Amino acid sequence: MASSSSIKSRHVAVIGAGAAGLVAARELRREGHTVVVFERQKQVGGTWIYTDHVESDPLSVDPSRLVVHSSVYGSLRTNLPRECMGFRDFPFAIRSGESRDPRRFPSHGEVLAYLQDFSKEFGIEKLIRFETTVVRVSPAAESDGEEGIGKWRIESTEKEKKSHHRDEIYDAVVVCNGHYIEPRLAEIPGISLWPGKEMHSHNYRLPQPFKDQIERVLENGSVVFQNGKTIFTHVIMHCTGLSPLPFPMFELQSKWIAGVLSRRIMLPSKEDMLMEIETLYARLEGEGVPKRYTHSLGINHFEYNDWLASEYGCSGTEEYRKEMFLMSFMRKMENPETYRDEWEDHHHLVAQANHDFSLYIVK
Repeated sequence: MASSSSIKSRHVAVIGAGAAGLVAARELRREGHTVVVFERQKQVGGTWIYTDHVESDPLSVDPSRLVVHSSVYGSLRTNLPRECMGFRDFPFAIRSGESRDPRRFPSHGEVLAYLQDFSKEFGIEKLIRFETTVVRVSPAAESDGEEGIGKWRIESTEKEKKSHHRDEIYDAVVVCNGHYIEPRLAEIPGISLWPGKEMHSHNYRLPQPFKDQIERVLENGSVVFQNGKTIFTHVIMHCTGLSPLPFPMFELQSKWIAGVLSRRIMLPSKEDMLMEIETLYARLEGEGVPKRYTHSLGINHFEYNDWLASEYGCSGTEEYRKEMFLMSFMRKMENPETYRDEWEDHHHLVAQANHDFSLYIVK
């Protein structure tokens, strides 16, 4: 840890005003940094903003397509209980209101409302430039003179002022623009010869267009699965590449980043970091883990979160969050279609969550 006299305040750009961007802005400001948030849409929420619009290319591979940011479909609900999904000091509690969803696994609209509440509670909206697109981020020639630490140039345009091109210098950039707009497609041998339709779930919104399209199951059909089953179908939908994370991870990452930028948290040497990376790669290769899963944490994300908390100097993940997460994960594997509505209340966990919530909710 650095001494209080060496703590620095930085001018930081945050790209994106979804869950990660909002909490990053809050933690950076709490640490004493000045913050500007760039958001392409006209409201906060990121991927949780539902829209009927889909991309012109159903597979989202055409580089000239008009990109639609959200992958949310009409009936989507969270796959985690609200008690373990929300930020640590702003509980995802049941709130009153005609349009609010009190279910333990609420709809996407409830998540969006929660993020809007968070933004208002901590005054984040005044930091955001809405309908502003970042077109380029590049290293700037300028330096702050401290160990050769460089600055960053951000070029942006506003929707209503397309001719107005901003060119600004920042000490640091925190990228929170999500990774759900570039779908991963399954590689299926012979797919180019198949006459049906392909699409990615990123472009799925409602079920009505698919009504009555699957006619029957055949012994000799046109789509063959690895388990030997063959079916006749009109559409192949790629449901790959999406893995939402609990918001506390974003919160702890943001605390750590804010502390690193202020020099309250010191990074290891470049040599030590490279050695640790090489060790990690060697271990994953030895375990046969594909390279695309290098950053996949799975249920081990609690260990990562607790490391971030330790580095920052705050408490780790609450036990009730861990137990609820693991319990819902197991139930999802056993009953994927019904686990949200057949949740058996484990009163000790709910009681622990509610007690924790009471520390932050003013009645």
